[in-house]
Amino acid sequence: MTVAFISARARRTGVALGAVSAGLLVLSACDRPTPIATVTVGTDSVHSEAACYNHGKSLGEQSVLAKCLNDTSGRKTISVSLDDRIHFGVDPAIADNGWTFYIDGQRVEPEPNKDTYRTIQASSFFASQTGELIKSVNLGIVETSEKEKAVTGVWNFELKKKS
Repeated sequence: MTVAFISARARRTGVALGAVSAGLLVLSACDRPTPIATVTVGTDSVHSEAACYNHGKSLGEQSVLAKCLNDTSGRKTISVSLDDRIHFGVDPAIADNGWTFYIDGQRVEPEPNKDTYRTIQASSFFASQTGELIKSVNLGIVETSEKEKAVTGVWNFELKKKS
């Protein structure tokens, strides 16, 4: 009977190669995380990863932006009263490119903002030009790219007016 002997050095090399291969396999299955956007009212806070994000590259045509703004799967909800001040925070990666607000699918600011933190009175989100009562607002934080003049990320929130 013949017994095959493997040297200790060969075993260690085989184990090391196996560990490196397994590590690379695990890492290749991971997606890079998206930056986070946060909305805070008083002591309540919600944060969200992007509904759509392309790591600084354009998401594509306007129809993609509309689809992303209407995506309700990851939309975070926070309740506000008209007297509250709403605090918005974005990762520096978002602020570096610039970001703006979309309310119910419509852009509300002409120029992107490059700050990581902003505070806005809640009543400004619930103002209606027709006088109708607004109970909730779908708010999109949209990252833009100056280089590509395009949308590169969308974070969705719902602001619900407290009764």
